[in-house]
Parts: sequence; structure tokens; C-alpha cells
Amino acid sequence: MRAARCAAAYAVHIYTACGALCALAALVAAGRHDLRTAFLWLLLASVIDSSDGALARLVRVREYAPLIDGARLDDIVDYLTFVFVPAVLLLDAGVFPPNWGAPVAAAILLASGFGFARRDAKSADHFFTGFPSYWNIVALYLVAFGWSPVTNAVVVLLFVVLVFLPMGYVYPSKTPVLRWLTVTWCSLWGVQTLAIIWELPDVGRILLWSSLAFPVYYVALSIVLHTRRESDRGAPKGAPY
Repeated sequence: MRAARCAAAYAVHIYTACGALCALAALVAAGRHDLRTAFLWLLLASVIDSSDGALARLVRVREYAPLIDGARLDDIVDYLTFVFVPAVLLLDAGVFPPNWGAPVAAAILLASGFGFARRDAKSADHFFTGFPSYWNIVALYLVAFGWSPVTNAVVVLLFVVLVFLPMGYVYPSKTPVLRWLTVTWCSLWGVQTLAIIWELPDVGRILLWSSLAFPVYYVALSIVLHTRRESDRGAPKGAPY
């Protein structure tokens, strides 16, 4: 029985590591200038990332596969799929002004490198600290909307700044407040994201703009809960709310 549980635990680690294979496949697709396929691979990586935690808890990987640090493995894969590959895709798509591409991509890599390395990157009360480096999503929307190169660069640099601001962002699958609404809506938004990728490069405006409803909800919920958390921290013990 223990051998079977150990095998299941290590299988979950392998499942997590498969996100790196998705990153490689996305890079290969980008090398062929096939952005649709590249984003599909990144979407699959996101599906793996959103499900491996629940599987890890189910099979108790810390108990039955203790030689592998699942959190560290997850961070390595996430940096590849959420940061490095999206930066490459943005360069490949040519969405930045001439001579701006490399510096802007470098800003993404450096900012998120520090973001991932923060000791408080994930708080005990289930928040991400600073913009959680969802560069795969930023890249998809920039490619889909087709804004001007200068606008794209400004948007990216704005998010780079947000990486360093110590605001808490909701951890969708763990933050208890409105968790089921968040997870359900996120899943539906994932379907919209798939539709956007499928329609590249000419994505319908109704689909694009309507798909922003969830990101707006996510940011609004994060701001509300972050403000409430900061207020609770500043309140004297025993003070009435």
C-alpha cells in the first residue's frame, strides 16, 4: 500500500514537471511563428498548474514523496510558463516599438525573478504579494487586441511596476472569501481564453471585451480583501470593527 502511495505522490511531481514540457513546446511553436499553438501550450500549462496542488494534497506528497520539494518545482515551472516563455512570445510577435523589445522583455524577466524570490511571495493567508506574474495572460491580450507598440510597452512596464508594489492578490483556489464564485468564474473565463486563442489573430471584439469581466472582478476582489487585511492589521486588539 505504501509503495502505491509513493508512486502516486511521485506521479504528481511528474505531472507538475510536465508544465516545463509545455513551455518547451510553446517555444518550439514560437520559433515557427505559430502563436496560436504556443498559447495553447501555455494554456495547458496553466491547467496543470491549477490542478496539481489539489492532487498533491490528495496523495499527500510531502509524506510519500519527501525527496522532492513540490513548491520549488512548481516555482521553476511557473517561471518558465508564466514569465520566460510569454516574454519570448511577445518578442516574437513584434508588439513593441523597434529597439524596445529586448529591454522590455528584460524588465519582465528581472521583475518577476525578484517577485518569485520574495520570501512573502505567497502569504500564509493565501495572497500573492505583488502582481503575480501572469505574463501569459498579459501577452495573450496584447497580441489579441493589437494595440500600438508604444501602448503595449507602457502596459507591460506598468505591470512590471505592480510586481514590486506590496499589494495582496487573491490566490483563486485558496482564498476563502467567495472561493467558489472565483473558481467557477475563472473556469468559465478559461473557456473564453481558449476561444480567444482559437480565433487568433482576428479575435472578435465582443469576445475580447467580455472576457475582461473576470480579470476586473479578480483585481477588484483583491483590492477589497487587501484593504480589509491591512485595516485588520492596523486595528488595536479587541477594537470593534
